Amino acid sequence: MENLALLSELQYKAVRSSGAGGQNVNKVSSKVVLSFDFKNSKALNEEEKELLKVNLASRLTTDSVLILNCDEDRSQLKNKEIVTKRFFELIKKASVVPKERKPTKIPKSAIRKRIKDKKNQSDIKKNRRKPDF
Repeated sequence: MENLALLSELQYKAVRSSGAGGQNVNKVSSKVVLSFDFKNSKALNEEEKELLKVNLASRLTTDSVLILNCDEDRSQLKNKEIVTKRFFELIKKASVVPKERKPTKIPKSAIRKRIKDKKNQSDIKKNRRKPDF
């Protein structure tokens, strides 16, 4: 997966930001919406597409398009940088294949210790009983 190839497939759209901000919000389109079409991407191979589709299933639209928003800054350029950085971090996290877990055995020493402790507890409780004449 190459960043430059991915970068060329990203689509940006500037829209008006919501929330407080007075007249500036009403006249400046500083919010940036990034969209990335997984299905038609040439930068990703089929294995990567499938892995990302599974890991990012909750964030994708029905057409397998990832949409990210950013309206943290008043500058459109800064918002574009932030959303692009966020996109690459998301892709990096989602494309990591988790290591397969190997089940471990309980060590024989641990089993012996547990049985010994049970025996000691049993002896302690036996000694608390009234003597049987």
